[in-house]
Amino acid sequence: MNVGIYCNRTTKKFASICESLFALLKRKKIAYTVFEDVGAIGGVDALVILGGDGTVLKAAIAAGRKGIRVLGINAGNLGFLTEFEGEQVAEAVALLTGRAEVERRSVLEVRAGGQTFYALNDAVFQRGAGGAADDNVVAVTAFIDGKKVDEFVGDGVIVSTPTGSTAYSLSAGGSILTPDIEAFILTPICAHSLHNRPIVFADSSELRVRLADSAVALDLFCDGRSALTMAGGEEAVLRKADFCVEFLKRADSNFFDRLLFKLTKWSK
Repeated sequence: MNVGIYCNRTTKKFASICESLFALLKRKKIAYTVFEDVGAIGGVDALVILGGDGTVLKAAIAAGRKGIRVLGINAGNLGFLTEFEGEQVAEAVALLTGRAEVERRSVLEVRAGGQTFYALNDAVFQRGAGGAADDNVVAVTAFIDGKKVDEFVGDGVIVSTPTGSTAYSLSAGGSILTPDIEAFILTPICAHSLHNRPIVFADSSELRVRLADSAVALDLFCDGRSALTMAGGEEAVLRKADFCVEFLKRADSNFFDRLLFKLTKWSK
């Protein structure tokens, strides 16, 4: 087995975790390659990601597009997407060399402005911060499979995968989806009408998001990173990507235990 390691050197537990991981891999004679640039990820059987959830989101798409399974070790704070804590390096390596379960997570494909973007968590369309948008809401019209869903007037909309349903969408009032559900969520951000509610729809559908007002701008963020700015009349097309991200999991891994821990920590 050839293992790749993607590191976030800024996390507070990075040094001690890496030292333990590298030593254990060498002792077990497992070849490994360290990546510090997501663009370089490739040529390995599995990718160990050291960091928090942000680091996982940054590297997972690159791995998923190349069919590389990922395993997260938390070197940050919450680590909701990671399978092991920093002190569980030995257990992580044992899973790599043993029989692990695979959990497939769907990915959003977003086409806008002649470009294609991908998101494991969410695509966020948010009113722009420049020009007239400083003091205006935006009107975003959504269409699913060519049929108008609604016009959402407010700060924008979130389109979330099941993975992202416990992130920004949840904070905005969206539902929680378990990772195996084949659906996406359209969640309005601070809607100005009480009839604008989150909508769960099949991930086999195509969603179009259109900005009609030419006086304002709409910023697109994919997994929290700025993608582009849409002008009035432009639209984005979202669908399920033709690849997924495969996470290596322990047999006793429990989504609801993780969820309860996360919600409890968020509530403090």
